[in-house]
Amino acid sequence: MNASYEWLRAFVPFSLSPTELRDMLTSRCATVDDLVSLRDDLRDVVIARVVEAARHPNSDHLWVTKVDAGGGGALVDVVCGAANVSVNALYPFAPVGATLPGGLKIEKRKIRGETSEGMLCSAKELGLGTDTEGIMALTLVAEPGTRFLDAMPIGDTRLVIDVLPNRPDLLSHEGLAREIAAATGGTITRPEIAEEKPFVIRTHTVKATSGKVGDVTVKLEDTDGCMRYAGAVITGLKVGPSPDWLVQRLQAVGSRPINNVVDVTNYMLLGFGQPMHAFDLEKIARGTVVVRKTRGEELIKTLDGVDRTLPPGAVVIGDAERAQAIAGIIGGSGSEVSESTTEIFLEVAAFNPARIRATRRKLAISTDASYRFERGVDVDAIPALVDYAVRLILSVAGGIPQGSPIDLYPLPRRPQPISLKLVRVARLLGEPVETNEVEKNLRTVGFRIAPEAKDVLKVSPPSWRHDVHSDVDLAEEIARLRGYDSFSSELRPFRPSAVPDAPLVAVTKRLEETFVGVGLNEVRPMPFVAEGHGATVRVTNPLAEDEAFLRGDLLTTLISRAEYNLARMQGNVRLFEIGTAFFAGEGAADLPGPKKAVLPREEMHVAALVMGQRAPTHFTKAIQPSYDEWDIKFLAETAAAAAFPSAAVILVPGTGDTLWEISVDGHTVGSARRLKLDAPVWAKPAFGLEINLEAIEQGAARSKGYRPIPATPRVQVDLALLAPASVTAAQIDTVIRKEAGELLESLTLFDEFSGQGIPEGLRSLAWALTFRHPERTLKDQEVQGRTAKIVTALEGELGVRQRTA
Repeated sequence: MNASYEWLRAFVPFSLSPTELRDMLTSRCATVDDLVSLRDDLRDVVIARVVEAARHPNSDHLWVTKVDAGGGGALVDVVCGAANVSVNALYPFAPVGATLPGGLKIEKRKIRGETSEGMLCSAKELGLGTDTEGIMALTLVAEPGTRFLDAMPIGDTRLVIDVLPNRPDLLSHEGLAREIAAATGGTITRPEIAEEKPFVIRTHTVKATSGKVGDVTVKLEDTDGCMRYAGAVITGLKVGPSPDWLVQRLQAVGSRPINNVVDVTNYMLLGFGQPMHAFDLEKIARGTVVVRKTRGEELIKTLDGVDRTLPPGAVVIGDAERAQAIAGIIGGSGSEVSESTTEIFLEVAAFNPARIRATRRKLAISTDASYRFERGVDVDAIPALVDYAVRLILSVAGGIPQGSPIDLYPLPRRPQPISLKLVRVARLLGEPVETNEVEKNLRTVGFRIAPEAKDVLKVSPPSWRHDVHSDVDLAEEIARLRGYDSFSSELRPFRPSAVPDAPLVAVTKRLEETFVGVGLNEVRPMPFVAEGHGATVRVTNPLAEDEAFLRGDLLTTLISRAEYNLARMQGNVRLFEIGTAFFAGEGAADLPGPKKAVLPREEMHVAALVMGQRAPTHFTKAIQPSYDEWDIKFLAETAAAAAFPSAAVILVPGTGDTLWEISVDGHTVGSARRLKLDAPVWAKPAFGLEINLEAIEQGAARSKGYRPIPATPRVQVDLALLAPASVTAAQIDTVIRKEAGELLESLTLFDEFSGQGIPEGLRSLAWALTFRHPERTLKDQEVQGRTAKIVTALEGELGVRQRTA
């Protein structure tokens, strides 16, 4: 939403600067993303003081001046041709390098032999008037060097506001002005209409589905698609350019002026949040306007010049013969207002948001009107806005209104009052709020309040607040109006719940801590992929057609992130994600509506991808080793142990690009593998792992028990073994742990070697075994006996023997 600073001031007078207004709106209702000065072409101009002025030695009409342009520097020589230059006066000054409106760039140059290092500017040179007789003398208090735009209130400022979907009332200047008035204590009024014609305009509201305005018959056949429909007829008007004030209002928010009638409808949309449409009445067949559903396959050429086939069930505005507009979205070119138009039918309506959204998506078109109708407009404001719009059209285009505007409202809707208990508000906000404060703040933004019981209020939301339905919404509104920063940041001893976290929540926390602890970065990408790239289920309404499918694994997404980094010369990638994989569903689930849809099956997975340097570059180690197969094995073991802490984790060698299958309690839950990327030649190999966290039922999270620090000494034994190449380290690990018994505290493989001195087909593996008894010191005979037992078992079961010198 683009808003004009000056337009807002026309609704409610306030003294806030654009920056202060930005901060207030951001803290109160909607984030202001940007402030755009509409006279940014004057950004280089500063305030300067003329210190000396003398006649030019080689000219009878030029002056040579010395100018203080601020900055604490030396005085600047400037040649000036204006007769009104005076010593000690302030003028706008364009220094060397500045660019003035129209593209004039100021350069250092000699004029009649005297150096000029800038220009003292006239009003015309700044685009602020037509006076060219002299430079623009300034009657203000400002230090030399002050930016001209900071010292002079010149030009408008555009506010770029991020309005959330639940606050469509903020998609207008009037809606924003309500918030400003509430915050500043001001009073909001609608801007006065200049040169208003002496007509009394009063819309006639009827609880009916048909009526007449002038000679035009209006019918509302689709009461579901259109809750309220109003119209006015104006004849004898003259279509032409809009007055300057209207053009400036539209241009200030980035809208293009078209003609005075269309510009009024755009003014009403941007100013009051109510889309309107004007039809050329001469092109409406038999003077009949009908709001209805489409009939069969209807065609319409819209204002953007596109021929469209209307979908079944769409709401259209038709005449006695054909559809003339797609309701709430875009008008048809057949009844477009042009320079030859002399009479119009002005439409002001409230359409069903869901119906407008469905039609807009099917037609793949979005307009300012549909954007507002999809979120909901203020139904109760329609009669007053019809009157205002008619008066405005009469002011800028002339004409005569034909009868009173008609307002068809067959099924009036009124918001239901909400019972608000202040005890409930205090419980929700964590602090008590006084009744007077609640009433005062809510009334400033349009809520009606009446007492219901002691410490209970009956609150009726204003018609423009579709987002307030319950006491929780009111509590949020109370907190917003009071100011979120006014609430205490103290962490109080509240107990939110006695229910423990779901097992997967605890697993997620452990995995996050584990991966972050080994230097990986978490990513949270969207779960959408292109067809054929790990895709499983097509999305009915995708965000983008090039990623219209849900993914079946997380590594596909991580690979795309790695390729994105490689394309930007970033080869060191350490990523992990905990997210959802999707698979085709097998049954039907009940959904709203007559049809049953098959929902996809979802699984929670964890995946990691590593490539490039194992650790960041550091001066203590010039060359960092790259990730390899053993790193991904370590990560897979660590992740599986974190995901299934009470289960037995075994990595089984795989085939091809699958390096290891991850087995937990005999169930395969994932794999660690070598990945194929679209990578440049300089990129290091990539490795990844993925684990299905729901492959085995997770038990409730177990609390950690206390274990005292050992008080007895440990005994470490290094054991060098010769193992056949077919025997894995995991097999040796299992045998050692089994034979060592409960005295084995830790077991670590710290070396692998093959080559000179090692028989062919064998490899040397060195293990560090740590023994400890919890209550006494171990004797050498005990440790030697267990070591001998281990060596005997290894040779008997696996053919692994102890290596001797």
